[in-house]
Amino acid sequence: MIYYQSIIKINSNAFHYIFGTFMKTANTARRNPDIILIGAGIMSATLGILLKELQPHLEIDVYETLDNVAEESSAAWNNAGTGHSALCELNYTPQNADGSIDISKALHITESFEVSKQFWAYLVTQGVIPSQQTFIHSVPHMSFVWGNEHVAYLEKRYKAMQAHHFYKTMQFAKDNAQLKAWMPLVMEGRDEQMPVAANRIEIGTDVNFGELTRNLFDHLKNKKGIGLHLNHEVRRINKDDGKWRLKILDKTSGNEVETSAKFLFIGAGGGALRLLEKANIPEAKGYAGFPVSGQWLKCNNKDLIAQHHAKVYGLATVGAPPMSVPHLDTRIIDGKKELLFGPYAGFSTKFLKEGSYLDLPESIRPGNIVPLIEAGLHNIPLTKYLIKQALQSEEDRMEELREYFPNAKKEDWELKIAGQRVQVIKKDAREGGLLEFGTEVVCAEDGSIAALLGASPGASTSVSIMLGLINTCFKEHVISKEWNEKLKRMIPSYGLSLANDAQLCDRIRSHTSEVLRLNK
Repeated sequence: MIYYQSIIKINSNAFHYIFGTFMKTANTARRNPDIILIGAGIMSATLGILLKELQPHLEIDVYETLDNVAEESSAAWNNAGTGHSALCELNYTPQNADGSIDISKALHITESFEVSKQFWAYLVTQGVIPSQQTFIHSVPHMSFVWGNEHVAYLEKRYKAMQAHHFYKTMQFAKDNAQLKAWMPLVMEGRDEQMPVAANRIEIGTDVNFGELTRNLFDHLKNKKGIGLHLNHEVRRINKDDGKWRLKILDKTSGNEVETSAKFLFIGAGGGALRLLEKANIPEAKGYAGFPVSGQWLKCNNKDLIAQHHAKVYGLATVGAPPMSVPHLDTRIIDGKKELLFGPYAGFSTKFLKEGSYLDLPESIRPGNIVPLIEAGLHNIPLTKYLIKQALQSEEDRMEELREYFPNAKKEDWELKIAGQRVQVIKKDAREGGLLEFGTEVVCAEDGSIAALLGASPGASTSVSIMLGLINTCFKEHVISKEWNEKLKRMIPSYGLSLANDAQLCDRIRSHTSEVLRLNK
């Protein structure tokens, strides 16, 4: 169809959008690359760099619905930025029925973060990330509890963790004088008769995943064979003749674009589930999503910000999702030190911060409605928790803050909206439906499509997650000598266990700390 011409001079973008949408203009064909990545966040950036390093001639196109990269879950204000490495997050070290502490999940997450640091250090040495990098900084990680029962738990946790070489520099204290030196704001004004304790470890980090993602895409988009398409919304996904064929709305022009690739990755954060449903693969049947929104209290008092330098995590409220574990948090954002408390959880039917309120209802399918209902019935405490959080007043939020900072004053803090997270709900033969709090990669049997679902600790473990995806979807290449050698150059511990080799861990940490300018 020939485009209509307007006699009146109006904005060309508006013209094309109106007539492209309502008059159904002809489709525009794009090149058909080897790989298509949906979503311009940390996951797509990481996978794109890994694949381009492994096979430089690959043609990769990235499609993002917003007008810039790293605007959703990867953005600094939307993401916790802790550099989740299980150093301070108490939900990764549960207490068993016999009173012992299970650190197995912590070990896995710590190793995954060490893998991320190796890859980032490699990118710095290769000039992909500027040598004067500003996306990661050393910030002590701390766990803080009060009450005799919780103090006893934290001391057991310390003994279990400190015995492993990952955590050999961890410290424990329940002496008020020591705790005041570590975290003056937390101890100031606190009842000195109250039993309190803290773990502290100096190798913790703060990570600005928004800045890291922008660095990666700045490099990627200048590489031959890479196409970055912003303001493009994927409308349809189907497989035909061995390729994934996409219909995409160019939101700037209003034109519909058609393209295809042999491999498709869906890394669209909370939007990944609905896109995966469009692909209609058997492996995705039964998956549903439960959205959780978040808010921060952001400190606007420079003197207070200067007095606190740590990430102080506490115990989660009963029924709270892991990403809602309260913490008084030093952040470095755009070169400026910030202080946050939260996050406060809430509920919205949106799957993305910039999404639609119809996201949740439109994601419900005959194949996932039973797991969704069953997961809801099994998680009544979570529902009650979210309702309570959603109904919180300003004073309620301040009272929660004062548990970590007793002398907090309302005028020093302002409310800031955080990102949206979608928890995975999956079909389970015994329970009907299970609510998962981690991340999960869903792959087709033939390895031609993969999607990342879930939330924390996603960004911090992005490299390990994408390596797992590559091992699943590019099996024939991974076993080659060429790819193996390249992977070991990028990640020296590739194929080895840092958890089982203390000397290797020390050597790797020494190198990455030197390159990334972190505490050893």
